[in-house]
Amino acid sequence: MPASPSFRIGQGYDVHAFGPGDHIMLGGVKVAHERGVLAHSDGDVVIHALCDAMLGALALGDIGRHFPPSDPQWKGADSRSFLRHCQHLIGERGWSLGNADITVICERPKVGPHADAMRALLAHDLQVPVDALSIKATTTEKLGFCGRGEGIAAQAVVLLVRA
Repeated sequence: MPASPSFRIGQGYDVHAFGPGDHIMLGGVKVAHERGVLAHSDGDVVIHALCDAMLGALALGDIGRHFPPSDPQWKGADSRSFLRHCQHLIGERGWSLGNADITVICERPKVGPHADAMRALLAHDLQVPVDALSIKATTTEKLGFCGRGEGIAAQAVVLLVRA
């Protein structure tokens, strides 16, 4: 059997439709917005995509497998608890997070003014330096569900390295 590699890569994607509310959660930060999101937990697309990327790199399925929306204990849950759980799984398997690159896809709200606060919270929860995390945003040039303002999406890529 060949030696196992010294790194693993995972990718994740999450999307939520907008619904009633006055804010959305992005990377653990409460961002004022004219709408909320429809979700079982707090609907944080940044953290959900990041968790899926982390779990994918570990070959442990997706966030729904670990925190099923059918389970009432996750109703309204703070997604940062999901992230800390995924970080624990990484550590107990002998890996550490090398870096993560996250892209938020939406026309609004503007992500840039909140990116540093998101990076700081995520770095704290993941126990990594802030410069191991990149958060950026793009629009879809008013195309598709994001472009029409119907929802928000995020994608994430992570690199895990042997601890």
